[in-house]
Amino acid sequence: MNFRQVIRFTPHYHSRVWGGRRMETLLGATLPDATTPFGEAWSVSDRPEAQSTTADGVTLHELWTNHREAVFGKALLNSSSPSFPLLMKILDACDDLSIQVHPPADKAEALKGEPKTEMWFIAHAEPGAKIYAGLKPGVTREDFEASLQNGTVADVVHVIEAHTGDCLFIPSGRVHAIGAGLLIYEIQQNSDTTYRVFDWNRVGLDGKPRALHVQESLQSIDFNDFAPQMQQVAADGTLVKCDDFDVRLRDGSNQAGETGECVTLAAVSGEISVGGETLKAGDFALLPACLDAKSRQVKPASAASRWLEIRIPA
Repeated sequence: MNFRQVIRFTPHYHSRVWGGRRMETLLGATLPDATTPFGEAWSVSDRPEAQSTTADGVTLHELWTNHREAVFGKALLNSSSPSFPLLMKILDACDDLSIQVHPPADKAEALKGEPKTEMWFIAHAEPGAKIYAGLKPGVTREDFEASLQNGTVADVVHVIEAHTGDCLFIPSGRVHAIGAGLLIYEIQQNSDTTYRVFDWNRVGLDGKPRALHVQESLQSIDFNDFAPQMQQVAADGTLVKCDDFDVRLRDGSNQAGETGECVTLAAVSGEISVGGETLKAGDFALLPACLDAKSRQVKPASAASRWLEIRIPA
């Protein structure tokens, strides 16, 4: 495989009880069938159950394991992670997701899970769409446990009105739920551990209630996390910069990273061209570390073209 070119992967689509068809209608994606409600596209994934693969048949795991320096750069050469550290998705929520939490790093192992810090960029929001995140001011653990008993969990969780272009950071331990009417890009740690604490008393696609993880959730929730707000975009476009990822919102003609640095681009509106590839909204592409400066020049098709630039902190 030639590493001196933009690397593209084939998405893995997952059906969900809360999913829909907007990856097809809004992003032009070719979904696996004509009727299933697809809730997630795993676009960059080094998971055994959904391994990203290039057109040449090379997996993301092979790139991370066998071509670390050429693709990901010297800065990540000594990373102790056995797999590519991030998982990048698109979520189509046509119904409310369960109210849930991901375990913090200091509790995940004891709970037999993996920590999962993530961020959401809202690519499309229907009027009135909302996000649940953190607790309402003053809510105690006792209040939360009482709400579980009487089915009023949604009343104790903080609600944020959501709009296209908003971004929210979800550190492990923050109770949260995506509301109906949102198409979201999710950048997260490479983890698939989610503890559902409340699922609106609905059933799954198989007609049975979905499993809840109440005890694990209660051990994971940060009960001092009150009323978080959407992220502000920094002058350099930074949306979120944490120990696990650095995500910036970009537009206009510019260079994506320096030679020797690996970055992933995710087109969120319009179209862009980079390294001889055209990316439309919904497309992801990995720019390997060995890519030269000329091939890193990003050219937007119009003023409406925007994309996320994603890095793994060294």
